[in-house]
Order: sequence, then structure tokens, then C-alpha cells
Amino acid sequence: MAASHPETPAAMVPTPGRRARVTSRAGRDLVAAIGVGVGLGAIILLSLLVERHWFIGVLAIAAAIGTVELAGALRRGADIHVPLLVLLVGGQAMVWLAWPFGIAGLCIAFAGTALAVLLWRMRGGSAHYVRDVTAGLFTATYVPLFCGFATLMLVEPDGVGRVLTFLICVVASDVGGYAAGVLTGRHPMAPSISPKKSWEGFAGSQVAGMAAGALCVMFLLHGPWWAGVLTGALLVVCATIGDLVESLIKRDLGIKDMGTLLPGHGGLMDRLDSLLLTSVVAWAVLGLLLPT
Repeated sequence: MAASHPETPAAMVPTPGRRARVTSRAGRDLVAAIGVGVGLGAIILLSLLVERHWFIGVLAIAAAIGTVELAGALRRGADIHVPLLVLLVGGQAMVWLAWPFGIAGLCIAFAGTALAVLLWRMRGGSAHYVRDVTAGLFTATYVPLFCGFATLMLVEPDGVGRVLTFLICVVASDVGGYAAGVLTGRHPMAPSISPKKSWEGFAGSQVAGMAAGALCVMFLLHGPWWAGVLTGALLVVCATIGDLVESLIKRDLGIKDMGTLLPGHGGLMDRLDSLLLTSVVAWAVLGLLLPT
């Protein structure tokens, strides 16, 4: 979920032999993108509201798909090969062990995965060993480890409210940033990384994120409004940084999208970019401001 994208309003792009489709300036099929976004949101809400532990299954699937996509992007863009099987098994251990064993289970699973990456890559000899191991550890950290912090939020007594607060703040940041960027975006935030981001869009993200944070903390977590404002502001910053980080990764690898799984979006990692980093901060901030 990218925040503060000052794209022009959708344009009708005719396609020979087909009905015209609505696209953004970036070439995305907006109808497909909106449909996919609504579908993903429905799956998340159902898993949280029907039986919250189902959401761990959603996280586990997302971690596996994201790991495969990132490993594929590293291979396509830089001919870097990571031990995918080790990362998939270790990633599932991180997401699931955080449920019964908390932060200790998450850390032990990550440490075991890191050790397995070091050992597994030894089979390929010394050529590019440091490069491939570093990429493997980065993949283990960036996708399943960060997903595990969402599990840590969920298993708290008010875990559904914490996860919803986290997700709603990021979505509000995305929507607020897009609207403000389209209407008023003039000053690029990081033109060499993400040319479509503007400071006006970031301001819109902050307003929407702080409002969403205040409402969520008051009504979902029964905390003070100021804690929600602070939470929303911090999550917007982290969501924006997360989006910029993935933009840097893709620029470095010379690719547009991490994958092709989601029509109108690219890969699942192209939707997780602002969520992964933010999940760590959301867990920490909500834990400090609203201890259970």
C-alpha cells in the first residue's frame, strides 16, 4: 500500500477489440486494482471477525507468497539465489510460533532460519557466499519476521482491535495521501526514489492517519485520543518509509513489480510494502502506549 501518490485522475484508455478500461497514469487497471483491494480487505476482515486465529493463516500465506516473490525478484534482477525452501519453512515457523510462544518463539524461529541459511548456502561453495547469505537473511527479515509481529499483536487479549487499528491507519494513510497528492501535489518528496510522492500527499496521509488512529484507539481499544493521534502519525511515517524502501529495492533490481499475482497491483509484495515495516512499529507503539 503506497501512500501519497499524486497521480492524475484516471483516464479512459481504449483497447482495440475490447471495452475501454480505466487506468491510472502509472498504467494500472484501476477497476481491477479496486476489485482486488476490496477482495483482500474482505478476506482479512472475515478472518479477524469470524475467528481471529484464522488471520494467522492469512499471514502465513502472505509470508509464503511474499517470500517466493522476493526470491524471484532477486533472481531475475540480480541473479541472486537464496535458499527458498529454508526461507519458506523458517518463515512459517516464525509466523506460527509467535502465537503460543510470543516474542521468544518469533526470535528463536528467526535465529534457526538464519543458521539454516548459513549452512544451506555452504553447498554452493565460496563464490558469492556472502552476497547470497546476506540476501537470504534480508528476505527472512523483511517478509516473515515482520509478518510475525502482526501475529504478536493479534494474540493480545484485544488483538483484533490492535490489528484493525494497524490496518486502518495504513489504509487511511494510503487514501489520504492519494487524494491530497492528486489534488495539491506540487513538491516531490523523494524524486530519485519515487517521483510520484509529494510532501502535500504526505501531509494528507498524516491528517487521515492521525484521525483514523484517534478513532480506532478510542473505540476499538478504549484508550485516550492522544495515543491514537501519536500512533497514527508514527504509522504513517513508517508506511511511507516502507513504500520508499520497496521502491529502492525494485529500482536496484531494475524491475517494475515484484510479481504478477494481483491484477492492477503487481505482486502481493507490492501491496505489503507499507504494511511489513509498519507492523513492527504498530506492535511496539501500541504495546508501550496501551499495555494489556
